[in-house]
Amino acid sequence: MEQPIRIRIEQLEDAKDLELPKYMSKGAAGMDLYAHVFEEIILHPGEIKLIPTGIKIALPDGYEAQIRPRSGLALKYGIGFPNSPGTIDADYRGEIKVIMTNWGQDDFAIRRGDRIAQMVINKVEIADWDLVISLDETERGEGGFGHTGN
Repeated sequence: MEQPIRIRIEQLEDAKDLELPKYMSKGAAGMDLYAHVFEEIILHPGEIKLIPTGIKIALPDGYEAQIRPRSGLALKYGIGFPNSPGTIDADYRGEIKVIMTNWGQDDFAIRRGDRIAQMVINKVEIADWDLVISLDETERGEGGFGHTGN
């Protein structure tokens, strides 16, 4: 098993009572993130709000953090992220905030310390473009959405 990468994290002064992101099981890919709110926030059906987490991170070059919805919140309450997954770049140093939306039918309450999202750390490849006159042919060709019938 590979050694985990070390990531520097800063907890905002008024968020020191919140847990740091953590894996909830041995095989989990994502760490839970916690709501850094001071009073209950109600997310009404159809509404979108930006929820802070109280942390900043410094990812090593060549890595990103993806912010993803929690499956339990999606299934039980219809809570998701309109930009899922959100990407935290290696050079971003601001507070991590989560864009949450309520696709459910009932109001959803967000309280201080609630687990609101997952953060997955990934390696990224940096690409350079090779401009060509035309691309090689494939069996699929330019067949797009639904071209296989399903």
